[in-house]
Amino acid sequence: MNETLTRFERHAPEGSELPVLITPSRAGQDVREAAANLRGAIDDALFGVGGVLLRDFSVPDVGAFQQFAAAFGHPLLKYEFASTPRSAVESSGGAGIYTSTEYPAHQHIPLHNEQAYTREWPMKIWFHCVTASQEGGETPIADSRAVYRRMPRSVIERFRPGILYVRNFGEMDVPWQKVFNTEDRAAVEAFCTRTGIAWEWKENDGLRTRQLCQAVETHPVTKETVWFNQAHLFHISARSPEEREVLEELYGIENVPRNTFHADGSTISDAVFDEVRAALEAETVSFAWQDGDVMMLDNMLIAHARNPFKGPRKVVVAMAEPHGNLDGF
Repeated sequence: MNETLTRFERHAPEGSELPVLITPSRAGQDVREAAANLRGAIDDALFGVGGVLLRDFSVPDVGAFQQFAAAFGHPLLKYEFASTPRSAVESSGGAGIYTSTEYPAHQHIPLHNEQAYTREWPMKIWFHCVTASQEGGETPIADSRAVYRRMPRSVIERFRPGILYVRNFGEMDVPWQKVFNTEDRAAVEAFCTRTGIAWEWKENDGLRTRQLCQAVETHPVTKETVWFNQAHLFHISARSPEEREVLEELYGIENVPRNTFHADGSTISDAVFDEVRAALEAETVSFAWQDGDVMMLDNMLIAHARNPFKGPRKVVVAMAEPHGNLDGF
């Protein structure tokens, strides 16, 4: 093979190789051809470094991206038990493509592994930059193995029994009908029973769920330990001070849209999450998107984020290869 694996301009901690850059062997090479010709190189990079960026390939449309992602041997997944708003993207290649998280452009989305707030998640995640923003809009990434190594031992041991996620669905969060893709309460209850989620129906068609999930995990192939949770995103400290004050005054801390607790239900202090966020920040890798880029990540090995941006930006996402620990952790 004549593929070129090189580096490119990025901001990264010392020693990081993320992401491996793969460029075409000839001008205008279709990204779908890369899936066939570069499968071995991509797989090696995913299980080693954890992520690849394909740049300067031809990606004619979102359908071509869909076909590229689907070529890795697993059906693309639906976005179920959502935590953020996304929309399905119509594609000539078929289903399984979604918008990236639809938060306002000025907001920062912290580093996280996709659906690490559940006990089922995709092993693979792809991003395709259709339109790069004029300013900002990067998708920073971080090695979850390195984050685990950097995390204070006291935090790891306190979190090791798991993280309890509490969600209150209603007017201040994504409605449960959208999260569970149904308006049938019985279907919601069946999903919760299967996935180990406790539920409670509230007044005014509200719903509260509780689920104990992993804080650290072992990768099923590499057998490496990774920091794998979204406790810092769900914890009330993730809100701005002003928003937090309003939520607590209006609803009471037990009814805020989302929050996280220790496995025994006890409160996690803001100071603990200062340490968590510091470890994540120290391992952050960032680079500027270019139109047509495709990034593929091992979702357990690599976390991702989104920086604020100005101007039009379109990044679409695909996920595949379900994995989890429904039997416990």
